[in-house]
Amino acid sequence: MRIATFVHEGQRRVGQVSADGLSVTLFGINGAAARGALPLIEAAARGEALPPLAGAAIPLSTVRLEAPLPLPRRNLWCVGRNYHEHAKELQTSVFKDNNANPATWPIVFTKVPECVIANGDDVVLPGAAVSEQIDYEAELAVIIGTGGKNITREDAMKHVFGYTIVNDVTARDVQMRHQQWDMGKSFDTFCPMGPWIVTADELDGQHTRVRCWVNDSLRQDGRTEDLIFDIPTLIETISRGITLYPGDVIATGTPAGVGLGLKPPVFLKKGDVVRIEIDGIGTLQNAFV
Repeated sequence: MRIATFVHEGQRRVGQVSADGLSVTLFGINGAAARGALPLIEAAARGEALPPLAGAAIPLSTVRLEAPLPLPRRNLWCVGRNYHEHAKELQTSVFKDNNANPATWPIVFTKVPECVIANGDDVVLPGAAVSEQIDYEAELAVIIGTGGKNITREDAMKHVFGYTIVNDVTARDVQMRHQQWDMGKSFDTFCPMGPWIVTADELDGQHTRVRCWVNDSLRQDGRTEDLIFDIPTLIETISRGITLYPGDVIATGTPAGVGLGLKPPVFLKKGDVVRIEIDGIGTLQNAFV
């Protein structure tokens, strides 16, 4: 199923999106929607059934979608250099000081929860005094269901609740200047997420397609079969010695075609629109202002 967080009649709600994508029906969670879909994920991790649907279907056109997890419980886990062609396109810039063999270990960094925004929200460019090298990164994001520590690769997919889309917006000069990536990845509004969560029983995230357009020009087109480190390996690696919790988000990396990788590089400017589509999930679109 598809689980959306949205505003209806001035209140944040969580509901199930219809199969045709035209309407949404509320879950009966008694107003506990402040953290979006997180209470549902936590309940499922406890082995509880999803709450019943309540009321009539609401046309999706009459609500305002929010990020399915408007304020994640903690930093989002993110993976760099996880498609071979992307590793090649940035090997002399972002990745020049990393191990030359991209398959040795995943590069893992985080983004702060407060940078999450919704499908349709504006990404705010920070201005020339901060950075003019703002880039896009289309990514499949894994939502952890049942938590755990030292999860084995063989058991990893049992811990997946579902999937969503994120745009790992990045200030490239800040990312490289500090050598550690969190600052260049965590500016306000730098993590569009949505449009909703698709549960793991409906989508196999290991076999889907990730595409990204900038102003209707196709820039990125990759398949998750081409990940250097697949989803089970990422879950195993990130949970080594670290407890993962229900609702944790793992962004799995971006395909080739980012702005920095173009010759010459092309960074985002005011008025640009970035649209990301992942087969089986839908579309995440945001304007840059």
